[in-house]
Parts: sequence; structure tokens; C-alpha cells
Amino acid sequence: MPVFKYKAKNISGKTVKDTVTAENHSELSAMLVEKQLFLIKSKQIDKDATKEKLTDKELAEFSREVGTMLSAGISLSKAIAIFAKRDIDEKAKKISNELLESIESGFSLSESMKSNKATFPELFINMIVAGEASGNLDKTFLKMADYYEKESRMRSKLKNAMTYPAFLLSITVIIVIVIFTFVLPNFLKTFENMELPLPTRIMMAISNALVNYWPLILIILFLLVVGLMFLFKQDNVKNTIDKSKLRIPKLNKFLKILYTARFARTLCALYSSGVPLVSAVDISCMTVGNRYIVSQIRNAIKKVESGVPLSSALANLDGFDSKLASIILIGEETGKLAEMLSSVSDSYEYDSEIAVQRMLVIIEPLLLVFMALIIGSVLLAVMLPILRMYQGIGI
Repeated sequence: MPVFKYKAKNISGKTVKDTVTAENHSELSAMLVEKQLFLIKSKQIDKDATKEKLTDKELAEFSREVGTMLSAGISLSKAIAIFAKRDIDEKAKKISNELLESIESGFSLSESMKSNKATFPELFINMIVAGEASGNLDKTFLKMADYYEKESRMRSKLKNAMTYPAFLLSITVIIVIVIFTFVLPNFLKTFENMELPLPTRIMMAISNALVNYWPLILIILFLLVVGLMFLFKQDNVKNTIDKSKLRIPKLNKFLKILYTARFARTLCALYSSGVPLVSAVDISCMTVGNRYIVSQIRNAIKKVESGVPLSSALANLDGFDSKLASIILIGEETGKLAEMLSSVSDSYEYDSEIAVQRMLVIIEPLLLVFMALIIGSVLLAVMLPILRMYQGIGI
């Protein structure tokens, strides 16, 4: 049976929005009349509507294209229709057509996006709500384009920064597996009748286990991975892990800059677009990516609601750079909070890029040392019996 999304009013004039199943629009209208509801507009929902998320890059492209067309005086429905006809992937095309169909059925853009929250993030939807209320939807789209372009650029830099370390780690694992399963078993047969040193015996035991019991090892590793995945999904475990990240030397400085940059950039985008401060902080905290910090921000929101300035509520927050609270304080005292948030978000954008480069400088040598230790240990295990054999010959 078809599913309909509708907007209606009750006898007291209150607007009611919901979804319901009905054979057709006539049956939907009759069902609502029985509930003393008067249908304003409705739309049949496609059960196969896409639930895929748009990437930051795709959101930036969509926002930039639609925002530019709105600034040129093109209507919203026409702008989305033009975007949907461009040479874009099927996922973005389908999402655009779903939005267009909903808007043409009488729903606003924000209402259309809310019905598909799996695709559009809450931040994006709230920004559109603020843009519709202020009448500056074109500027809102362009602002979101800048925001998601920065997010995409930062994610790309983080990904690129970890590519080489991940490559080194993968090569190390492959080399170790090859050595233990193919090289060592054949080489150490020469020393089977000798009394071997402890390092060599350990390496032989590992090699024998990998060669003879690899199915069991794979099963154990699989169960271990599944168990860890289940464990890491528990809220208390996530909070403990996120808190522990902020206690690791060197890494904690990098993470504080990264978390502060995300929060400041999102808060700036929301607050400068007219979203109320408390709502802006509440939405911004979800972009941080650390549950321990989010729980502290939730407590800070309660303080702000009770009348405490935002700068004071965030002053002692564990996980943010202390400069953020100081800049917000200046913005509150001068009445230019939006401008100060914009300035500090740009500052943290630069700081986070520098922090990524510094982390890469630290990680690469550590991985090279780890790789050298692993291979060096294997070489030591092989050389010790050879040296002992030569010593025996010399005697």
C-alpha cells in the first residue's frame, strides 16, 4: 500500500505533519477527516527512496551549484531541476529528483530534507531552516558550500596523511607473513638438531603455528575482531576510549586542535546564519567526533540555558584548546560574536592543517623504527644459531 507524507490542520488551527498508508489521495483525505484533520498538501513517498548519505564533496557541489543559481534569480525548483540534469552520479541525481518532487508537491526545502534525514545531515537541514526564515537561502547555500569544501579538504588531508603510514604497516605485515611461512621453515631445518637460542626458538614456534594452525589463527582473529567491534559499540567503552585519546602525549595536542576546529567552524556557520546560540552549540557538538567532549558540551549547554555566558561554560572543557573560550569572551563583550567565531574558525583551520603535517612527521619515523625492529628480530633469530655454529667450529 502506498505511503503518503501529509501536512494538515486540526480544528484549532494547529499544523500536523505525519506519514500514513492509504490506497490513494482520496482515501487519505477521508482518513484525515475522520480524525478532524483538514488536508493542506500531501505527497506519496517512494519506498525505494535512497537512504545513502551524500559525502562532504557532494554536499559542497550541490550547495555551490544551487546557491549560485538562486543568486542569479532562478527559482529553487528550477535550480534543483537543472542540477539533477547535469552529469552527476546516479545517487546525487536520484536525491535531487526526490527533493524536486517533494517541493513541487508543496513542501518546503527543509521539510523535504527532513523526510530524508539519512541523506542530509542535521547541520545542513538546520542551516536551510534558518535560510528560509531569513529569506537568504542563496547565501545559506553558498555558506554551506564553503563549509563542506573545508570539511572535504580536511578529511582528504587526513586521509592522505595516513596513506603512507598505512602502506608501510601493510608492507611490514606482508613481509613478516612471508618470512614466517616460507623463509624461516626452510632455513631453520638446518638447525633442527642443534640447541637453539631462546629468540630462535620463539621465532620457530611462531613460524610453526602460522604454517600448521593458520585456519585456527584466522578463526581466532575473526572472533577477536567481531568481539572488539561489539565492545567498541558500547557507549561507556566509547567514552573511555575517547577520553583516553586526550591523554596520549603528542596525539592529544593534535586532537584538541582538530576537535576545536570542527566545533568552531560548525558553530560559526550556524550562528552567523541566524540559528539560536543554544541550538547552534547543540548541533555543533555532534560534529566534534569525541563522545567524552560531547558529554561536557551537553553540560555546558545547560549552563548557557540557565544564563551563564558561553565563554564561561566552555572555559574548563577538557578536550578543547583554551583559546576558543577566550575568543568567544571577546565576542560576547564586544557584541561581535559571529565575527569572532568566523575569525577563530579560520585560525583553527590553519592550525589543524599544521597539526596534520606535524603528526605525519612523528608517525612515519615511528613506523620505520617498528618495521626495523620486527625485521631485525627475525634476522637476529636467524644469525644467532649461525654464529653459535661458527664458534663451535672454531673451538
